[in-house]
Amino acid sequence: MKNQLFIQDRSSEDLLLPDQKTKVAVAMGDGIGPEIMEATLKILEAVQAPIEAEFVKLGEQLYRAGNTAGIDPEAWDIIRRNKILLKAPITTPQGKGYKSLNVTLRKSLGLFANVRPCKSFHPFIATKHPKLDVVIIRENEEDLYAGIEHRQTQDVVQCLKLITRPGCERIIRYAFEYARVYERKKVTCMVKDNIMKLTDGLFHQVFKEIGKEYPSIEQEVQIIDIGTAKLADSPENYDVVVTSNLYGDIISDVVAQITGSVGLAGSANIGTDCAMFEAIHGSAPDIAGKNIANPSGLINAATMMLMHIGEMEKAQIIQNALLKTIEDGIHTGDIYDEKVSRRKVNTEEFTAAVIERLGQEPQELEAVSYTGEKEQILIPSYERKKQEKSLMGVDVFIDWEGTDPDVIGTRLQEAAGRIMQLKMITNRGVKVFPNGLPETFCTDHWRCRFISSEAKLVNGKADYLPVYYESVVALLSELHAKGFDVIKTENLYSFDGKRQFSLGQGE
Repeated sequence: MKNQLFIQDRSSEDLLLPDQKTKVAVAMGDGIGPEIMEATLKILEAVQAPIEAEFVKLGEQLYRAGNTAGIDPEAWDIIRRNKILLKAPITTPQGKGYKSLNVTLRKSLGLFANVRPCKSFHPFIATKHPKLDVVIIRENEEDLYAGIEHRQTQDVVQCLKLITRPGCERIIRYAFEYARVYERKKVTCMVKDNIMKLTDGLFHQVFKEIGKEYPSIEQEVQIIDIGTAKLADSPENYDVVVTSNLYGDIISDVVAQITGSVGLAGSANIGTDCAMFEAIHGSAPDIAGKNIANPSGLINAATMMLMHIGEMEKAQIIQNALLKTIEDGIHTGDIYDEKVSRRKVNTEEFTAAVIERLGQEPQELEAVSYTGEKEQILIPSYERKKQEKSLMGVDVFIDWEGTDPDVIGTRLQEAAGRIMQLKMITNRGVKVFPNGLPETFCTDHWRCRFISSEAKLVNGKADYLPVYYESVVALLSELHAKGFDVIKTENLYSFDGKRQFSLGQGE
């Protein structure tokens, strides 16, 4: 198995003296969290890993006590001071608008890279893909996981997808650096820029730009839907996959599951200052307290944590003991198969079996070797390039209960007068005015695009010309005076003379 280093930058001040321990914030979690964390800590203690746990409280207990964030200031202080968090799964109560603490931790601590190695353990764990060895590198801070949502009309709610150039540059650079350091052969970028031409288009463009700096690494771009299908069908054709937040969340679970069980996978969340290590599965409250949970995912996360702090030998010992346990057919219920398993065990028995095999190596599965010089993954600071920004128009979103686009279109044209001119109206992204189709279903959410009154508009087509912001303000004032319910606006911009807003479908 290839070396799995996660260190980004550790200065001389971070280096440990002999017998000195690294303080690590530890969250016991909810559901099965305490059981699998206890198992993991026992293994770390048995191997004499030089860490000192400092426990923090977060998750469901705090939510239900009235802490809407699920974490208190003291826990933040401990995590930020130690810079490392080993976290068991936590539960976010459903139905009361609570924000995901996992997302809060990743974004607040700047943990921009989520790294999820997935590998099959054929023939000891049943899988249709015996040669699977894929690393998913997922952007961790933005995309739809910004969690910015609004209800705008009686019929329509909205979620904002935010993709930034610095976010794209950091995660894509990390993916190529990861491939370089771990001697991976190929990096695949997955996007949906045939539809989301600006957001996913930016991710694709940055991938091409940064990829030019790594000519020895094979590169490809795939549309996320067919890419996911191919990844699930033929994972042996993939090596490192880099993608945005939502897509990465989905495909990392897909790949983990087709190894044989999502319960086997751990993940590292890497930032420039802090890092968090966790199993990728949830808190599984339905089996909590039954002593049947598989701790392998969190054990794997703990080995990633040891590698992050430079304890390569300890990580290697634990990883090989885990592989030997699996190879010996000692399996928890989620991976037990009477055709290949020798003994079905509970959480405590599985933990004891791993501890018993510390210092041993698997014979059929590939043993890991984490020896050799550590290479750092260094991500350069973002440098913003100055661009000329011009206002080219405005999309005005209106709550209107009518159903005839020609009616609202005529009224808007009359209201706008000579201030600006109405170019088009869309409903759910499809152009319905002018010259819409009667079959198009319309809700009460109308996007009305206004452009310069000086533009020559012929059959709904015109060149975009710069407009004054004062014209937009005057337009909104006039629309309000005429009784239109304006629910939001989006200014239309060009950068360096290039249009940076989407056309309406059919525009």
